[in-house]
Amino acid sequence: MKHGFPIASTLIVFVAAAYFLVPLYATFQFSLQMKRGELSLASYASVLASADFINTLSYSAIASFAAILFGAILVVPTAYWVRLKLQKLRPAVEFLSLLPLIIPPVVLVFGHIRLFGSSSILPLTMTSTGTDILLIVGYVVLSLPYMFRAVDNGMAAIDIATLTEAAESLGASRLRTIVEIIFPNVRSAIVAGAFLTFSISLGEFVLASLLNRPAFGPYMVQLGEDRAYEPAALAILSFALTWILMLLMQLFATRKPNQRLLPRFGTGQSRKLAP
Repeated sequence: MKHGFPIASTLIVFVAAAYFLVPLYATFQFSLQMKRGELSLASYASVLASADFINTLSYSAIASFAAILFGAILVVPTAYWVRLKLQKLRPAVEFLSLLPLIIPPVVLVFGHIRLFGSSSILPLTMTSTGTDILLIVGYVVLSLPYMFRAVDNGMAAIDIATLTEAAESLGASRLRTIVEIIFPNVRSAIVAGAFLTFSISLGEFVLASLLNRPAFGPYMVQLGEDRAYEPAALAILSFALTWILMLLMQLFATRKPNQRLLPRFGTGQSRKLAP
């Protein structure tokens, strides 16, 4: 049976691509017009020559990767335990994971300042390291809805009960099962959540600004108030950097063996577990 050309779906894809690419092209075109009457990369050279660009970008990148690491350590065992043993608490956990979408970031940061200010038992805001920790925790909270759902969907695609029983029958502890069996099997899901975590953290403004951290988001806002063409160049550079890092993480996530190996704990050997 012959099918006609999918006009409707093609049109939807074209409109969606245009909605995304046309503003991007306009921003790129504007960033090339720093020198009047000619197209040049002067705005990009100006941005890359700035020490603030390197410092703020490296700071936000490190904070973002730390948030990804701590988020994965928090979410993967939680999602695993809820699916394995605490099915009745699943609605409550899902509701808690959605709270960052409801509570504004400004409320979150003022709560941090209030709880960990100079008059509290644990005055983290009094030191630079403590404030950095609060910022990373804030990034973890903001990315929690996306990381939890990505990991939870990844666990839905594997039989964690069978994997757990097989690992325990070979002498593995619950912690070793999570680290050596569950984490590798949901690696792609973790990377999917990491994409969104990195995107949210890199350009986040409210938390970094109110905590007075030298992050990339406040730097972009400040540059936009002082310059004309450099902010457009900075937007293109940040977009390109984000996608390059995402592609690298995706390559890491998709590099998987044909079969998962389930270690034979205590013997140093292994056996193949059918996919």
